[in-house]
Amino acid sequence: MAKEIINLNISGMTCVNCSNGIEKVTKKLKGLQNSKVSFTSNTGQFIIDKEILDKYKLISKIKSLGYGVVEDLEALEEIKQKAYLDLRNVFVTSFTLTLTMFYFVFFPLENFNTYIMFFLASIVQFYAGSRFYTLAYKALRHKNYDMNVLVALGTSAAYFYSAFVVLFPELFPSHLRFIYFDGASVIITFVLLGRLLEERSRAKASDFLKKLMDLAPQKASLVLKNDELKIVDVKDLNIKDIVLVKQGEKISTDGIIIKGGADIDASMITGESLPIYKTIGQTVSAGTLNTNGLLYVEVLTNSNDTTISKIIDLLAKAQSQEMPIARFANKVANVFVPTVIFICILTFLVWYFIVGDTLSAILASICVLIISCPCALGLATPIAIVSSVSKGAKEGILIKNPEVLEVIKDIQYVVFDKTGTLTKGEISVKDIHINKQYLALISSVQKLSEHPISKALIKYVENQNIKSNETIKEFKEIAGRGLSAKTDNKSILIGNQALMNENDITISKFHLNLFNNILKEGNGAILVSIDKICVGVISLEDSLKQGAKKLIDDLKKKNITPVLLTGDNEITAKHIALQLGIKEVHAQALPPHKYEFIKELQKKYKVMFVGDGLNDAICIKQANIGIALNSGSDITKDAGDIILMNNDISLVLKSINLSFKTMKIIKQNLFWAFFYNSLGIPLAAGVLYPVFSIMLSPMYAGIAMSFSSLCVVLNSLRLKMYRL
Repeated sequence: MAKEIINLNISGMTCVNCSNGIEKVTKKLKGLQNSKVSFTSNTGQFIIDKEILDKYKLISKIKSLGYGVVEDLEALEEIKQKAYLDLRNVFVTSFTLTLTMFYFVFFPLENFNTYIMFFLASIVQFYAGSRFYTLAYKALRHKNYDMNVLVALGTSAAYFYSAFVVLFPELFPSHLRFIYFDGASVIITFVLLGRLLEERSRAKASDFLKKLMDLAPQKASLVLKNDELKIVDVKDLNIKDIVLVKQGEKISTDGIIIKGGADIDASMITGESLPIYKTIGQTVSAGTLNTNGLLYVEVLTNSNDTTISKIIDLLAKAQSQEMPIARFANKVANVFVPTVIFICILTFLVWYFIVGDTLSAILASICVLIISCPCALGLATPIAIVSSVSKGAKEGILIKNPEVLEVIKDIQYVVFDKTGTLTKGEISVKDIHINKQYLALISSVQKLSEHPISKALIKYVENQNIKSNETIKEFKEIAGRGLSAKTDNKSILIGNQALMNENDITISKFHLNLFNNILKEGNGAILVSIDKICVGVISLEDSLKQGAKKLIDDLKKKNITPVLLTGDNEITAKHIALQLGIKEVHAQALPPHKYEFIKELQKKYKVMFVGDGLNDAICIKQANIGIALNSGSDITKDAGDIILMNNDISLVLKSINLSFKTMKIIKQNLFWAFFYNSLGIPLAAGVLYPVFSIMLSPMYAGIAMSFSSLCVVLNSLRLKMYRL
């Protein structure tokens, strides 16, 4: 057996029934061992025995079902974007025509009003509503009675009853000649609005993947045997090739340094805010930045097996995971729709055969369908979601994927990145253990460097209102060590202990103990020497964000466990966790390790991840809820379900509170919708007629339907007044 795994991008899927249908049909192909199709990411993974089943035969079978198959991710994204734009245009058309219909309801044109309503409603019903008929057909083919079936059934009942009243009024008594075109159109328009919100989230779901693919360099400087350079595509590099990486360039491949040394900005991989000095014998990753040196790097992996390639694969895998959301309305619809159809048929049979009244049989059965029309049910979720998204936006919470509001309430763990999320993500001077007379000189040296530590020192000195205008000579930046410079009568060194030892600097026991204690506390420290003598120590820190401690305390009160997961060193991570009161800490974690940690945690719990760095994108996408800060990279924000627009970490708690309130409103709406149906359907069927001679006409059925919808809308609007 020759096993082969085939990954395909599948376009044209409009609902989960599409993906289920593709799986069901392809599994019947001889030679196909397993198939998994994701509606969420428009992807399919098929395991075949290529000796029995040809790849192109599989693709041909999928295409025969009416779907497209593209192997190019960009082509798939274009198709998804077009689908979103098409849906938006359909919604705008439906919304415009529905508003026009309401105009003619309140300002009718004599003699022509009903025909105008009929014409407008027909466009809405069969143009804007055509997708519901198509999806209902697909659902019924798979014996699934979802909301699409409910919408198609209910709106058809209201539309066709009204159409017969307009076209054949003589078939109805004068007191039964009512039209419900506007009601059917409202249902279609609002359900389309809900679908538009969902499709917008799906259409943008893969943007971060495209940006991440573009992040790694596409070209590399290959060193030939005669030491000449040749610019080649990264994909053409082979293991053992040597590439040159100049200052300011991104490293093109995973490799090992064989010559040179430089400070490497690896924040996209590790999340650490400071560059890391690397030299001969140490490994580097594709996409990281050479900030200040010249490197010769030997290629260790192929371009499709680099760290950043693995991150892309993990992101794609995380994206394809189906959201663990219980679609309550669809589940109930699977019972409700067959029940309504059964009651409708039973009503007709009883009135026709037992009572012997043909007109009442027709009207009563139609009345059952009209009163069961899912206006309230269809509005229950989308109206609440729209109100919730609007409320969140006002608070600075951008909800990209409204579905997550259904999951947040079940969160048991919130996992935080450290740098830029719980901390400010920028180096600042915590304390100066040095005579202030030296600060002007130190600042004058630092002004010649672009290093983050230099910027922090300059800012500190400026805040002390100290002018730094010393004339600096022979300035030199030593990668991985620090700075050296001279004035007319002084030599200055600013950097780590290694720099001091290499230059035989005398360090007192006091300064050495102070330096080591600062490092043990999880803070950064640099030494300063003037004329071969250490004159002091500068303590550096990445301070906590305002509100971070309170957020952790509030989460604990809700029985939600906070976890710190960071690429930073263990000492720093534990120091920050101690300040915040976080007991569970995982340090020095690279993106794949973070991803595996989240996956393992998800086996037992619902997990939220909060981060801002590129290295957090996988976890943000994999977690049940991914929250990104607006200060983060575009890739990270694209991967997130929620973006905190003003980077206020306290909004995490408000997001949770908003979810609780939203789900409460939705459940109230659904209860009202089903209570209305359980009360109205028997009345429409005529159960009170034998005793009280009460027969519900289609007009009152329509009024009852509108009343239930109004209650749902008003209840949902309460969300906007809720204080988070």
